[in-house]
Amino acid sequence: MSPFDLKAWMQVHLDRVEAALSDAIQAESPAALGQAMRYAVLDGGKRLRPLLVLATAEALGDARQSAAALNAACAIELIHAYSLVHDDMPCMDNDVLRRGKPTVHVQFGEAQALLAGDALQTLAFEMLTPQDGSVAASAQATCVALLARASGYQGMAGGQAIDLASVGQRLSEDQLRQMHRLKTGALLLCSVQMGVACVAGVPDAAQTALARFGQALGLAFQVVDDVLDVTADSATLGKTAGKDEAADKPTYVALMGLEAAKAYADDLADQAMQALADTGLPDARLAALRGLTAMVVQRNN
Repeated sequence: MSPFDLKAWMQVHLDRVEAALSDAIQAESPAALGQAMRYAVLDGGKRLRPLLVLATAEALGDARQSAAALNAACAIELIHAYSLVHDDMPCMDNDVLRRGKPTVHVQFGEAQALLAGDALQTLAFEMLTPQDGSVAASAQATCVALLARASGYQGMAGGQAIDLASVGQRLSEDQLRQMHRLKTGALLLCSVQMGVACVAGVPDAAQTALARFGQALGLAFQVVDDVLDVTADSATLGKTAGKDEAADKPTYVALMGLEAAKAYADDLADQAMQALADTGLPDARLAALRGLTAMVVQRNN
């Protein structure tokens, strides 16, 4: 058997996600709002969250990649994009660089950026609830509930609130872990859970193991992000390097040191891999999820 080609697998699915997102966000819109939305979403980003949705559904036997899985993949990317637009604004992180280009508020102004983020958020839920009969009502309802919780005050928004309130403070490891489980980890876990929700009849044991996988991967992603903030340059990252340290934000590097943070990321990746093994799913079906896990830990941006 030939080795799994992650790059080829990703390209096929990235093309599908990009095309679906482009179709969903029309440039023709009131007062050019669609242009700001397209600028925020298209032609940039790792697309890790949609890839996790699709890889999870595929691991569970959805080889044909149903409409439910593709819609969920696009929806979570729209939520992620809206969060970046708002996070970059002067009232929060006040950043001028994202995905290697000026942030949305720099390019289009603060008011248009705020509206673009709002519109991307609501479009996500529109994509989860197609009216053409292509997605079962039960899958729609489950995905809407998962994404709402993961992106709201119990998830991403709550984590961002903790992050802003923690500037200049020294959090314990438990407090830092909780902040990142909400701010970053919640959407990554949700990606896996929505992939599960798009496939009928998934055994409870596999669902539990995949949830553990999503939790470990979500935290590993943030630990690596903290490491890259101090080890990579802005050109490589596509966003401003060193901003966490400059803003005196609590990070894993600040808490435990650079080498210990790197080791912790590796340990979390091992936990994620073990969780995949515990799903009981065939190894061949897990190849994409294993590859994405390695990519998260080994990435340079």
